[in-house]
Amino acid sequence: MNSKDTNLAAWTAYGRHHIDRATEVPDAARISWGFWPNGPGAEVLGNLSGKRVLDLCSGIGKYAAHLVREHAAVVDAVEVSPTQHKRALARYGSLPGLNLIQADAVEHLEHAKPYDVIYSIHGFGYIDPHRLLPALRTALRPGGLLIFSVLHTNSDGRGPSPTVAARPEVLPLASGDPLSVDMWVRSETLWEDLLVDNGLLVDEIDVLSAPDDGNHVSVRLFRAHRHIGVSRSPV
Repeated sequence: MNSKDTNLAAWTAYGRHHIDRATEVPDAARISWGFWPNGPGAEVLGNLSGKRVLDLCSGIGKYAAHLVREHAAVVDAVEVSPTQHKRALARYGSLPGLNLIQADAVEHLEHAKPYDVIYSIHGFGYIDPHRLLPALRTALRPGGLLIFSVLHTNSDGRGPSPTVAARPEVLPLASGDPLSVDMWVRSETLWEDLLVDNGLLVDEIDVLSAPDDGNHVSVRLFRAHRHIGVSRSPV
């Protein structure tokens, strides 16, 4: 299977596992861009009132629901996994202001009206950037905000790859065998180069690392915007 199909299969199995276990997941009390409640929260998204907002790779929708409930946002939440989407519908399907959509992220971006704010929590690392970033640029209005977090160092201490290529990683599964996924894990510099090539300018990068000694996991939070006046075609 290619990386797209591998990751779809893994996240579908992940969602099915948690449906079968009836896993209880608490509502989000804040936006956590890493894997711990450290670093910035929803404030990096700015005032969302009256904005078109997209949560890309939204999982069960708990962060999108938090923004709707606590920040008066109206959010499109896009998730490709049918089982994760099913979990989201069961939990938040009747929440006014939240539009839950099952779709491939890139295909949604290619056909959507431009958004004012697009964000993703851990989702971008599962999508080929050569598919994702050109579509994302066209789906973000000029001057619009892009905020996303991605894996930088895994639990084994392996840091970013030197090239734009997918590599195998492990998706933990509670009380089950871990799932294999393909991920694009890149350095800050390589991420920024890819974004700039697609008319997206980085404003700030936050380092979000595990708070306990001995845990190597580290995440990077990118804050960017679409350049106003880009006329050349993305590379």
